[in-house]
Amino acid sequence: SLLGVYGFSELSFITEPSDMTVVPKDTAVLLCVAHGQPPITIRWLKNGVRLTESERIHFLPNGSLYIPAVGRDGEESDEGFYQCLSQNRFGAILSQRSRLTIANISPFVVQPVPLEVAEGSVARFTCQVTSNPPATITWELDHSPLPLQTNRITVLPNGVLQIHNVQLEDAGNYRCVATNIGDRVESKEAWLSVRPPGVGAEPRQRPRIIAGPRNTTVSIHHSVVLECVALGNPRPIISWSRADSKPIDVYNARVLGSGNLVITDVQRHHSGVYLCRATTPGTRNYTIAAANLTVLEPPSLVERPESQTRPRAGTARFICQAQGVPTPRITWLKNGEEVRLNGRIKVYNSKLVITQITQEDDAIYQCVAENEQGSVLSLARLIVVMSEDRPSVPRNVHAETISSSAILLAWERPLYNADKVIAYSVHYTKAEGLNNEEYQAVIGNDTTSYIIDDLEPGRNYSFYIVAYMPMGASRMSDQVCQHTLEDVPLRTPELSLSSHSPTDIQVSWRPLPAKLSRGNISAYRLSYRTAADPAVLSVEMAQNTTQYLLADLQPDTIYLLRIAAATRVGWCEPSAWTSHRTPKTSSTKVPPAPLLQQLEPLSCTSILVRWQPSPGPVVVQGFRLCHHEEGQPEQPSVQLLPGATEYTISGLDPRRKYHIKLWVLSLSGAGYQAEQTVRTPGCVSTRDHPVAQPPAPDHVSVVTDSASSVYLRWSRPALAARHSVSYTARCAPVGLVNASAVRYVQTTNQSVRILGLNPNTRYEFVVRLHVDQLSSPWSSAVHQRTLPAAPRNPPEGLRVTLIEDDTALVSWREPEENNLAVTHYTILYASQRAWLGGHWQRLQREGGNTMALLEKLEPGTVYLVKISASNQVGDGPFSSTVKLALGPGSTHRGKSPRHSDMSSDGLYNIDQKSMTGIVVGVCIALACIVICALILISKGRSRKSSISKIIDIVNGEGPHVQHLSTALDIDRHAENKEVLIPMVANHFIDAKGGTNLVISPVGPVHGGKCASRWPFLKRGRKSTRKSRVAYLYEAGKTVLRYEERVGAPPLQPSTLQILFGPLGGLENGSSRGSSCGTAENSDGSHETADSGHFSNEEMSNEGSQRSSLPFPSSFFPGMGPWPMVMATRKDQEVED
Repeated sequence: SLLGVYGFSELSFITEPSDMTVVPKDTAVLLCVAHGQPPITIRWLKNGVRLTESERIHFLPNGSLYIPAVGRDGEESDEGFYQCLSQNRFGAILSQRSRLTIANISPFVVQPVPLEVAEGSVARFTCQVTSNPPATITWELDHSPLPLQTNRITVLPNGVLQIHNVQLEDAGNYRCVATNIGDRVESKEAWLSVRPPGVGAEPRQRPRIIAGPRNTTVSIHHSVVLECVALGNPRPIISWSRADSKPIDVYNARVLGSGNLVITDVQRHHSGVYLCRATTPGTRNYTIAAANLTVLEPPSLVERPESQTRPRAGTARFICQAQGVPTPRITWLKNGEEVRLNGRIKVYNSKLVITQITQEDDAIYQCVAENEQGSVLSLARLIVVMSEDRPSVPRNVHAETISSSAILLAWERPLYNADKVIAYSVHYTKAEGLNNEEYQAVIGNDTTSYIIDDLEPGRNYSFYIVAYMPMGASRMSDQVCQHTLEDVPLRTPELSLSSHSPTDIQVSWRPLPAKLSRGNISAYRLSYRTAADPAVLSVEMAQNTTQYLLADLQPDTIYLLRIAAATRVGWCEPSAWTSHRTPKTSSTKVPPAPLLQQLEPLSCTSILVRWQPSPGPVVVQGFRLCHHEEGQPEQPSVQLLPGATEYTISGLDPRRKYHIKLWVLSLSGAGYQAEQTVRTPGCVSTRDHPVAQPPAPDHVSVVTDSASSVYLRWSRPALAARHSVSYTARCAPVGLVNASAVRYVQTTNQSVRILGLNPNTRYEFVVRLHVDQLSSPWSSAVHQRTLPAAPRNPPEGLRVTLIEDDTALVSWREPEENNLAVTHYTILYASQRAWLGGHWQRLQREGGNTMALLEKLEPGTVYLVKISASNQVGDGPFSSTVKLALGPGSTHRGKSPRHSDMSSDGLYNIDQKSMTGIVVGVCIALACIVICALILISKGRSRKSSISKIIDIVNGEGPHVQHLSTALDIDRHAENKEVLIPMVANHFIDAKGGTNLVISPVGPVHGGKCASRWPFLKRGRKSTRKSRVAYLYEAGKTVLRYEERVGAPPLQPSTLQILFGPLGGLENGSSRGSSCGTAENSDGSHETADSGHFSNEEMSNEGSQRSSLPFPSSFFPGMGPWPMVMATRKDQEVED
């Protein structure tokens, strides 16, 4: 049930056992109460081993453990760690670990020693005992409790006795008494001898700390005492401070006695370095002693695992993160037992990943975080949904490298149940090494490719795909491996510097880890210079080098050093300059630099420093250590005891780079310096106490300063001044649909100018802050529109069309620019002669127009035309020039205008031959009218049958009416057709006069010279030969139809035939029925056929013209728009 998944009603603990300390022979009860669906069984484990009920151990009905008499009898001791295991049908859970301790107290480890002090001085006794629970320390003087009513006597909780301003009556035997709930022990006695003060005034003495604070480790919520006792004349004043300049907690800290610092209820923030300062009153003479306070914390969970429901063959991930000091160790339990890792079940950095889930994985899982301060557990349940209906595996998985951090993964859909797949999961992990973490990305079912772009450069990765249905998942696909490209190193190595002599610096470093190297390191470059000389010297070293000795340097000189690393791709950015001073030249033997081991961050706020003294005859008197954050001043140094080999620096800031310096102290003074840098890691945030997210920048404002840029500014939020911050500004067009249009700009200033924006576009701007590798939320959005800009491009598609002899039409399209509001267009045109003189004629049109007329142009002139667009900001560039060539003027202007298109893509000139053809055609037409009139008079007495047949055809009667009406009907919808194509029934004849080739249905026929010509006004003879019909026809064109009787006598030649040759290039054959095509062609007719143009104005009165003339005027080019001319020859006799 859902309640069981999220509320754990199936099984949970109401009460868990806790730590307990008892005296021997006392009873002990360890409580354990579980809640869940019955039946519930409870078992107990001691030190991980299952317990059985016996005389010493009893199990109570509620599940608790009862020990009637706790004892410590060798192997039968009841001390140890106890846990209870609760189980029902859903699984099993293990309780937290509880420790049963028998009270004890050891003999004194440190005994008080006899003392002899002067009257008015300070006496100090110490004792130390090991006790559980901690013992209470009291002091006795001569077997009587020491009176503590006076302010001169202070007993510290750690067993130290301080007697200030010692008096003669303070002499006697002192002993230490330690007591706990189980026992009481007494130390040996120590005699305090008090001598009277000397005669005369005592000399002045600088302050000297005789008992300074020591490095202390304390558990959280306990109390700690930092002792500080100083001598001097006059009596010094003692003060406390922190090395990190943070204030001391005044609520939990107080001064005990004359200068001891006591902190009660110690918390995590109390960790750090504390400085005791003894100052001579009224002077600047002081002495400092330092100690580090480390606060131990039991584990606490930062992120708890969450219950999950997964289909069979799916993947489950349980995340568990914990914090504590020392760092907790995390283990995973399944039904109360430690998880057994295999190929399917792995743990990556405290994350439990189960792949290819089976029914056996349905269980309760627990995350256990523990250290020496305690343990904590959290549980989650995995419910496995079983279904037999699942898809087959994705097929043909292949990978392709895109960059140093991205790989494209593609696959084909499953062969079965592909239509039911709702999602795919992409799994990938590093192919090298063991126990690498597996990552997963879930994508929709609408794609079969995915780009993984968060990979490390120069690494091999393994990939596989799983297809998911609502109630099941496929098996994992075949795995593929792919290698990312290398990149430049992400960071440089941390340098360790030391000097063995006044003229050298030993530089060493550790190889970069693979995550930072981003490939195989090919070389290192070490650069150095003195602080006073800007000249930089560099040394390049091989890839396997980890140290280098700089020799022949100047003594007592500050040198600046930095290092860079390279892969095959190139060099990374060099590190920041690190300073190191070479030692002074001295005749005395000074201690060499200590051997500083690699620094180890213990947590995000502490660093463990370890070292070894250099071998040599020098007597070590102690060590001096100091540290400082990069870019910050050095903190006060800390003096350490001669036998010290490690030191913990606490109270640091996360994600900071620190410089650590160490010297050896001897009778000759400080020795050579050893220096090393280290970077603290980031802290893990908790849900209960999350790391405070930095506030977002405020007072964000934007000012537009041009059409393509804005000036963005903001205010820095309230942060400590020492924090270095950076900002990221984001701008995007409002209503964005393309993610590539989003712009990000990084800066360390509180303002930035964003360039490359689109004009007259509304943008949204937000800013976020980055500090200590943490990012703030985005600020409130502000909107601003960029200024309009003058058009950057000219109008497109400029085209010039001649519509009259002296008028041209100019057309164009708007410039292709977003949000461009054109106010007007400017058209410049000029003849070539005027253009050479720089004289242009200007014409303007409103922004909504895309056409204009150029009028009163001079015929026979070439004009140049160009155009530009303008808005309220300014004028845009002009387009490329277009030429317009005008021909000579025409007498029929307006009746048959010439159309000549000129555009920026090409130039089209008027056809001069067509103009000549028009003139010749008009002349021929006039002549034909006169000749036709003569022919009509001469044929006035023709047979009525011939006239009647002509009238029948014109009136819509006869066998060929269908062809004629179709031609006429198509003609009404056609305009400006220029070509006459003959449509031949039996023969195809070139009507325009080309070759003498005749194409018949059976093949080409080449006619020879014609046997006879048409005689002028000659009678023909009757004949009953079979007729042949030819159609010269195209829709909307002049059509010549003639009908010929085979063997009929030829018609008499007309006047037109005598003057210009056979009409249409056709000639009748002799009585043998042969016909031939002539090779002759009239120039007039040829030019007229090529250049005939017609206007719609002359398409009137067609019906009357067709019925009035056997040869309509449209038969002749230029005489009218008749679509067809018909002539019918029949066997007839022509009378003289």
